[in-house]
Amino acid sequence: MTTKTEHHNKSNLTRAGILFFLAGCIILMGIITAESFYPENYTYTTANSMISDLGATEPPNSIITQPSATIFNFSMILTGILVLIGTYFLFRYYNDRIAGILTGLLGLGALGVGVFPGNINPQHPVFALTTFISGGLSAIYSYRLIKSPLKYITLLFGIICLVFLFTASIFMPILGGGGVERWVAYPIVLWLLGFGGYLLGLGSKENKQ
Repeated sequence: MTTKTEHHNKSNLTRAGILFFLAGCIILMGIITAESFYPENYTYTTANSMISDLGATEPPNSIITQPSATIFNFSMILTGILVLIGTYFLFRYYNDRIAGILTGLLGLGALGVGVFPGNINPQHPVFALTTFISGGLSAIYSYRLIKSPLKYITLLFGIICLVFLFTASIFMPILGGGGVERWVAYPIVLWLLGFGGYLLGLGSKENKQ
């Protein structure tokens, strides 16, 4: 028989899963939507444009276009908040400090990227790097928390993220700066969706027991 305390603890899995999954959805759809509104008179390409260019390009002569900037920055802020809250529920269930620190830094980094767009230095680069490093490490560390074959996929996502981050100069001639950044960022987004879905399913399953 499941006690109220046990049920409450298992509900933390469901809450964390929902929040991580929503965070992945919001940032993915936010990027797509901001790209669709980017003005045709400015050149924005996957190969040569950074994702954060949607919020503002790097100085000097930064370019900020609306509504793309607002859509992207708001999506990043909301994503960061959801990950931070999800981290709270994740820690409530697993009581794993390393997981809590890594995912917390991911949320903080994403929030910072939205608050400090690409035209604000040095804050934006610092938060962007925090997002990428903590996101890759979070995906790798989740291998310890996942009890299904999904753990091998999340491990791969984390490795891909960090490999492309720290060997960017090797791949830039092939993929361009924007292409390389997407190989860093999108594995984190896919991890949020996969890990969030796993937690959501695990929480729902355990609550039925």
